[in-house]
Parts: sequence; C-alpha cells; structure tokens
Amino acid sequence: MNRGVLVTGASRGIGRAVALALAAGGDRVAVHYATRHEDAEQTLTALPGTGHVLVRGDLSEAGAAHRIAEDAERALGGVDVLVNNAAVAPTAQSTHRVAEASFAQWQDVWRTTLAVTLLGAADLTYWVARSMLERGTRGSIVNVGSRGASRGEPDHPAYGASKAALHSFGQSMAVALAPHGIAVTTVAPGPVATERQGEQLAGATGEALRAQSPFGRVGTPEEVAAAVVYLASPDAVWASGTVLDLNGASYLRA
Repeated sequence: MNRGVLVTGASRGIGRAVALALAAGGDRVAVHYATRHEDAEQTLTALPGTGHVLVRGDLSEAGAAHRIAEDAERALGGVDVLVNNAAVAPTAQSTHRVAEASFAQWQDVWRTTLAVTLLGAADLTYWVARSMLERGTRGSIVNVGSRGASRGEPDHPAYGASKAALHSFGQSMAVALAPHGIAVTTVAPGPVATERQGEQLAGATGEALRAQSPFGRVGTPEEVAAAVVYLASPDAVWASGTVLDLNGASYLRA
C-alpha cells in the first residue's frame, strides 16, 4: 500500500511479526525500539521492500513519545498507521502478587508498566493523531491489548489493568477520531509464543497454558500480525472501536 507505518516495540516478538507483515503488503515501516538495538536491526534487515527505518525511544521517559512520532514522521514523510505494541510484558521477574510483593516492588512495577503500556501509547497516539488531522490523513491506529484485560492477571495485576485501560482508551479514540476518518481498533491476544515468553512456556507452566485452549496450543506472533494487518487496512474502517479477541477460545467474553 506504500503507507508510512510506525510499529512500537518492533525489535522482536509480536512487533517484529507485525512489521514484517505490513512491509510484505508494501508499507514502509518505522521499527521502534527502546534498548534492543541489535534485535531491531535484525527486524529492519528482514523487512521486504524499501524505505524502512529504525526509531529509538523509551516511552516511559517524558517527551519520548513526541520525539518518536517526529522521527517517524520525518523519515517516512508522514505516519498513516500507528501500531501501539510496546508494553512491559508479564514475566517471572515482574510478578507482584499482593500477598507476597513488597510495597516498593509493587509501586515500581505499577509505575513502570503504566508508563509504557498505557501512558506511552496514549501520548504517541496524541502526537500521531494530531499529525493525521493536520495532513487530512484517513489513517488507522491499532492497539495491542491482552486477554488479561478481561480474564484478570492475579500475578501481574498492573499488566492486566494497563491493558484494560488501553482497550478503553482505544474505544474512546475510535469515537473521537471517527469524524476525521481515522479508525481505531484493538487486538487482545492470549498467550503467544514469543521470545519473552519462552521461560513461561517451558515445563508444567507451558503445558497448563496450552491446555487453556481447546486447540491445545498458544498463539503465534504471525496470527496476531494477520489480524493487525486487516484492522489497519481501509477495508476495516467499519470495525473501528472493536476489541478483537485472539486467544484460541481460551477465554470467551459474554
């Protein structure tokens, strides 16, 4: 399509798969990363087509979202699609069960998670949407949420809450931006086989996660990417405001 696309957290995992899928469709992709420069370079090298760039920035830092948006706009000649994928993922190290975590750990995980997963996405959406409005672009914004927003995350409550807020934020923006022809949607994956989840998917924990789905497995980054590609397309404008569950029937909302 030859659109300018900004994918946050695209150094690996779901973000890399999304970047690859959009580039395969002819889009020019800004690969955002915070610290994993080598991984981001690998993503960039793997992208088909031309015109792709790296954009660095820590979304938890004040002013970073504005710089990231400006860098992507300048390099691509405008951002037509924003994919808010960057997040603080739930890991064994970030576990913060209320009955076990110290208050200092509790505070640290909550603030770090909200700063990137929710506030970073909100700030970046603001700057990209404002640019779309100024240019008269009928673009798309796709947020990467989580099954945990509805199912609950007792071991990682900050993650579940941040994703639930991201879902709600996306729906608010869908209503706000529809008069300008900008569609906003969200995908809500269940467990996905990414590098960051390798430890969790091993052994008995992995068996339990796979057993949650009647398919007997977890999702793949490519399956999430396929949904993002559709929701970012002009054909999906009427889906604006939707939260698309991608969890292999492991959790069904009423």
